[in-house]
Amino acid sequence: MTHRMSRRTRVLGTGLAAGMFISGVAAAAPAVAATPTVSCTSAKAGLADKLKKDITAALANRRGTVAVGLYDRSTKTTCTLRPTTAYDSASTVKVTVLATLLWDAKKHNRYLTSTEQSLATAMITKSDNTATSRLWKQLGMTKIKGFLAAAGMTKTTPGTDGYWGLTRENVTDEQKLLKLITAKNTVLSDNSRAYILKLMGQVISSQRWGTPAGAPSSVAVHVKNGWLQRSTHGWRVHSLGTFNGAGHDYMITVLTQDNSTMDYGVTTIQNVAKAIHKDLVPTTTAAARYIPTSSPSEAHVAVPPQG
Repeated sequence: MTHRMSRRTRVLGTGLAAGMFISGVAAAAPAVAATPTVSCTSAKAGLADKLKKDITAALANRRGTVAVGLYDRSTKTTCTLRPTTAYDSASTVKVTVLATLLWDAKKHNRYLTSTEQSLATAMITKSDNTATSRLWKQLGMTKIKGFLAAAGMTKTTPGTDGYWGLTRENVTDEQKLLKLITAKNTVLSDNSRAYILKLMGQVISSQRWGTPAGAPSSVAVHVKNGWLQRSTHGWRVHSLGTFNGAGHDYMITVLTQDNSTMDYGVTTIQNVAKAIHKDLVPTTTAAARYIPTSSPSEAHVAVPPQG
């Protein structure tokens, strides 16, 4: 059923959990992607070749346009695929919004207010769009651009007119953000980093799909996903994840578009994630690996009010 939305509703709903149309209703037919060229380097002998082979195999015969970033500090391993291709952020931008809020609070030597904490929690753990819109408006474009500059996220372009879900981002910049969140730096305080990871570790079960798929039980999982359908390029489905444990400290970004359905994009991301976790953190057959509790579908997408 097609729903018509007022401009106000669209501003609030742009992005992720809403997963709604911005303009038009017909999803573009997904194009068959060119053969991916995955590039990997590693200080661990044989690991780069294995990851390149397995990530490529995970994407074999998958339609859509997929970008991948992997960085593991423990083995100095990096993998990339289409690292500079820009995508509409959908709700993955919410991590940037929270980081901006904390960065600005640090500059003014203050703690977050109770209201800001409530909004941040809803924004990350439930991907609440209204909370995001309030924080986006409170921060304003000057502060958001200020954080992006401080973080070196030079290719990220904030969405205009309140459309935070149409922020343009790429794998390179999202990996920069995840690196800031997971290691000591001068941009985010240690307390700020811990707070972001805490909330990403408390995302509700129905939104813990994507990059965590296949992570061994010995690894702590922190995730933020985003999904959005538009009349061009079909479904954008993205997943950001950081993982720590079993002697590893790594982060994964997978951005996709031209998906025929949300579920299709989720499956593509999880195929990649499973290959990466298996190669980085091999376990015995008896060891438990993370399996998302439910398969996301359009039924999980909030339907906007008619108006």
